[in-house]
Amino acid sequence: MTAHAVATLKLKDPEALAAYREKAGAALARHGGAILQASTDLKRLEGEKPLPDGVAILTFPDRGAAQAWIDDPELVETHSLRNKGAETQIVVL
Repeated sequence: MTAHAVATLKLKDPEALAAYREKAGAALARHGGAILQASTDLKRLEGEKPLPDGVAILTFPDRGAAQAWIDDPELVETHSLRNKGAETQIVVL
């Protein structure tokens, strides 16, 4: 069953995040993943917690593929760029 993941980002290092973006598509594709939508233009509908600087919705063939993407030892450098560039939280649905 298709799985989706929601990634929220709080910007720390724009250059590192830009470098991550260059590699993100290929890294996701290694595990059948893709970016469904990503935006920094967010609008609050409800709640009062601070908005993240950006949100991305990812899609994977299943939860196992999402876990394989995050655990892939060949993607450690790519994930490190994301974590250097932004404080992130990724939740799989």
